[in-house]
Amino acid sequence: MKNIKSQIGTLASLLMLVGAVYAAPDAHSILTSSDQARGGGLPGIVWEIKLNSRDGDKVDEPQRLVVKAVDESSVAEVLEPVRSKGSRILQVERNMWLTKPGLSKPIPISPRQRMSGQASNGDIAATNYAGDYEAQMSGNESVDGEPCYVLDLKAKHKRATYDKIRYWVSVKRLVGVKAEFQSVSGKLLKTAHFEYDSTIEHDGKRIPFISKMTIRDALIDAETVMEFGSVKVKRVAASEFDLGQMR
Repeated sequence: MKNIKSQIGTLASLLMLVGAVYAAPDAHSILTSSDQARGGGLPGIVWEIKLNSRDGDKVDEPQRLVVKAVDESSVAEVLEPVRSKGSRILQVERNMWLTKPGLSKPIPISPRQRMSGQASNGDIAATNYAGDYEAQMSGNESVDGEPCYVLDLKAKHKRATYDKIRYWVSVKRLVGVKAEFQSVSGKLLKTAHFEYDSTIEHDGKRIPFISKMTIRDALIDAETVMEFGSVKVKRVAASEFDLGQMR
């Protein structure tokens, strides 16, 4: 009788262990889901971004761009200010170029270069963290009272916008709510907070979409606020991402 009870107890423990393994969240799938709310993994999307930057008491001239993205390609065109109108940043897979009126040919640039204030070129493109970073679960924490998965992201290649990211993803909404951008050594460079007051329709479901991203420098009193608007899920012609067309 004791042996039977012992075997039943062992079996129950094994079943609980197996259940826990299957119930455990997968870091990559969490990251993939969170990318959608920032333009990644969608059939095509178009949105506008307004950038307002300040460094201490100095306020930069506001900028406005229209961004078109599909898969790992995106193109951002400057609408304002007038002196920069027509400038474009093209990203195809892990390569990026800049062109503007007066240039004879596109200039290769890095996603890590600053586009405006604290915003890097890679920050304005569609997010593809699942493709650019290896993700590991680092635990669970709350951000402003919201339970989150904590992911440690490590860049797969030097074309990634940041070397390392500590990323808080909402357990309930599966969207990134906070990020710490780090150097290779783990030094904190910038922090970011995300808001999702917009929604889009994808696969017959309404899902949240980023409406605001606030990036702050870790060492000085400087920040950039990116506001996302006029979001539309739509097909984008392949010619939009043709480097030859940019010439």
